[in-house]
This record gives sequence, structure tokens and C-alpha cells, in this order.
Amino acid sequence: MFAINRRRSNPRWNITENLAGYMFMMPTILVLGTFVVLPILYAVFLSLQKVRLLGGIEYEFIGFRNFTRLAEDERVWIALRNTAQYVAIVVPTQTVLALILAVTLNSGIRGKNWWRILYFLPTVTSSAVLTLIFMWIYNTDGLLNDFLTFVGLPTYNWLGDPSVALKGIIIMNIWSTAPFFMVIYLAALQDIPKTLYEAAELDGANGWKQFIHITLPLLKPVTFFVVAVGVIGTFQLFDQSYIFSGGTGGPNNATLTVVLLIYQAVFRNLQMGYAAAIAFLLAAAIVAISLIQRRLFGGERI
Repeated sequence: MFAINRRRSNPRWNITENLAGYMFMMPTILVLGTFVVLPILYAVFLSLQKVRLLGGIEYEFIGFRNFTRLAEDERVWIALRNTAQYVAIVVPTQTVLALILAVTLNSGIRGKNWWRILYFLPTVTSSAVLTLIFMWIYNTDGLLNDFLTFVGLPTYNWLGDPSVALKGIIIMNIWSTAPFFMVIYLAALQDIPKTLYEAAELDGANGWKQFIHITLPLLKPVTFFVVAVGVIGTFQLFDQSYIFSGGTGGPNNATLTVVLLIYQAVFRNLQMGYAAAIAFLLAAAIVAISLIQRRLFGGERI
């Protein structure tokens, strides 16, 4: 014991020990530095530049002009409004639906393993494939309008009407993403001790009171995680909007999202600096919403 303490007090031993620790950390540091830190720093650099791509890459420092341009660009505000509407509808709905499905499967219904597989299929299916299937369903003579006609409800031009185009994407994404969060809730439900429910039942609490006073409070950290992941994912909506509109964000910018606007700025308008500024606007929105969620759900206790 005395020899070990003497070695640790030796400066050479401490240097060797620290060096060994940094060597073990080096792979992680290199990966994070290469794929996280350097891209962020380069994005900061681009956001302050006017980049010319044709005839060779040239940079011209313009300061914060790209950021001031954001406030003047009407399409930025349209994209923010569409994205905010999408997030505000999809996240609460998919969270509640996922919880309902998880509670149902956890209640001991027959064939619950088959129901799990059936519910989870949309999650493991390619997003592009799902979008193409729903485009077929949303056609004016597609399955959805046929069903609405059959039950006597009005039909819509889901792909061409600006008032309903985004709603079509919302319906598709709720259906395809809720099963993923259902699995997370289901795992959390099965981790709750059954003795708590047994004690509550002895005290005369019915199923609803047990759900309100036991299940929901114990699921609070999981709900924070589900909502946080849902918000980050929905703010990054791109592929469905791109496929639905052919990359235009139409009809009449109804499906234009922030990420799609970044894509257009880079690959159509060749405005790398402006695209980086939009990306930082998106990042700021995600961070702000995440901090609000942390405050509401007590995420600091996770």
C-alpha cells in the first residue's frame, strides 16, 4: 500500500498515468473533433462569408450580413412557420399516441407480440418508400379520397392544395414515428414495480387513479426524452417535404421547411454562407425549445 502511494506521488508516474488516459481518449477526441467540432467551426466561418463556387471557390468576408438577410427573407419566415406548425402538431400527438399504444400492449392483451411487430413495421420502413406510398394514397383518385367519398365526407387534393398539403405530411409522420416511441414507453412501463400498483389497489385506487398518480409521474423522465427526441427530429423534416413537392416546397411554399430551405440555398442557389446562417437559426430554435422542455419536464433529474 505504501509503495502504491509513493508511486502515485511521483511526478513521473502521474505524467505517465495522465498520458495513458489521454491515449485511451484519443479515438473519441479525433472522431468528435473531425465530425463535430471542425464542421461547426467551418459553418461559423461560412456564415460570415460570401462564397463563390463557380470557377473555383472564393471567400469574401461580409460579417453578419447573412444573418441580417434572414430577417428580410420572406421564405425564411414561411419555412419557420411551417416547421413550427409541424412540430406543434406532430410532437404532442405522436407522444400521446405512443403512450396509449404502450399502455394497451402492456395491459396483457392477446397476441401482443404480433401487435408489437405490426405497430413497429412503419418505423423500420424506409422514409422515402413510405412517402411514395402515401403519395399514391393522397392522389385525387387515391385510396384516401375513395374512403372519404365512401363515408360521405369531402375529398381533397392532398398534393396540390396549399391548405392541406402539410397536413398530409403530418398524418404520415405521426403514423410512422409513434411506434418508435411506443417501444420506449413500453420498456419504461415494464420497469415500473408491480408492487406499487398492488399497494394502490389495496388502498382502493382504480385503474385511472393508478395511471394518473403512479404511471405518469414515473414516466416523466421518459416523456422528457421522447418529447426532446421528437422535437429535434421534427425540426429536421426534409425528405418527406422534398419528395412531396419535388424539392420546391410547394404548392405555394406550403411544405417548405427550414432544412429544405437550407438545401435549396446550397444546391440550387449556391449560397453556402447564407445556408450556414439558416442552419444556425435552426440550431438556435432547437436549443431554445430543448431548454424549455428541460424546465417543464425536469430533465435535469434524468
